[in-house]
Amino acid sequence: MRTRIFALTLSIVICVTARAELKWDQTMIELHPAAGDKEAIGHFKYQNTGSNPVRFKSVHTSCGCTAAQSQKEQVPPGEKGEITATFKIGDRTGTQVKTVTVETDDPAKATMVLTLKAVIPQELEINPTFVFWGQGEAPKPKTIVVRAGKDFQVKHLKVASSNPEFQTKVEQAGNGQFKIEVQPRETSRMTGATLTIQSEDSPKMFYAAARVTNAPAIQ
Repeated sequence: MRTRIFALTLSIVICVTARAELKWDQTMIELHPAAGDKEAIGHFKYQNTGSNPVRFKSVHTSCGCTAAQSQKEQVPPGEKGEITATFKIGDRTGTQVKTVTVETDDPAKATMVLTLKAVIPQELEINPTFVFWGQGEAPKPKTIVVRAGKDFQVKHLKVASSNPEFQTKVEQAGNGQFKIEVQPRETSRMTGATLTIQSEDSPKMFYAAARVTNAPAIQ
């Protein structure tokens, strides 16, 4: 009887001590790519601090613009490695948050979600992005302010209206700052336009909207 109890106790001790466990240096990485960068790459480093190997079952990302790759399929005890996450920036700006879900046979934590945060410089800051007039309101100009981003030099700005009923005029209001005056020809009916805003030195386009709505006229 004592032999059986001893064997059972020893088995429990072995099960507890002989385990696999991945320890991650960090599960969230924030990147600040420079203007013009095409990719943002994060390296999520780990170590197997257990006494059994850890096998990766799958590594998948939250969207098609992000790819993730594991250095190895199996991590022996004591060994280190990393998951590399590559975010394709494209024409995206501002703060982008993507995740990488890692599934392993680690009994302590079979699923781990890694977060990649990329803060992408924005070439132009537009405020507001929407101006409107109520029907019957006086068709006076309204102003959109455009500022160049921190890492950008903008000397000239181009603005095009999709609707000739809305006229636009650009004025420079300081270093890297512009004012766009938008004016409808009349406000007797509902209509609208998309305004395409572009620095003359860049192919990237930004957009604002102008509308005559059925809201009450502003006196």
